[in-house]
Amino acid sequence: MRRRRLLAAALLPALPLAARAQQAGDLRIAEPWTRAAGQSGTGAGFLTIANQGGAADRLIGASTPAARVTEIHTHVREGDVLRMRPVAAVEIPAGQTVTLQPGGFHLMLIGLLAPLIQGQTVPVTLRFERAGEVQVTLAVLPAGAGGPKAPAH
Repeated sequence: MRRRRLLAAALLPALPLAARAQQAGDLRIAEPWTRAAGQSGTGAGFLTIANQGGAADRLIGASTPAARVTEIHTHVREGDVLRMRPVAAVEIPAGQTVTLQPGGFHLMLIGLLAPLIQGQTVPVTLRFERAGEVQVTLAVLPAGAGGPKAPAH
């Protein structure tokens, strides 16, 4: 039985570095990902932040060498139109989890310097008010991906 489990574990592909959770003080950052995109456009970064501490924190900025500018965005409904808008920060309340995801808060990678190619990774530095700077690696998923566990559209 033990031998079968070891064999099964050996046959499974290792989790890429991007899929592993990062701990930064009381913050646990998991499932960082992006979608494949061409060089001339923009990209978006997504991830989950769990605040396991007793004090709130805020995501106040981000940067990546893969784009000229990185901003924090959200979607705002204006009548029948959903528009993206930059925000100054994302609140991470104590004891709660916030997910940056399509249709909600996300990192906007503006002015890509090279294409985001499926299977590769993108380094990103997140800046938090309390936890400071945290390095994460976004896994590049297919262009239509809905997330690391969701099927492509």
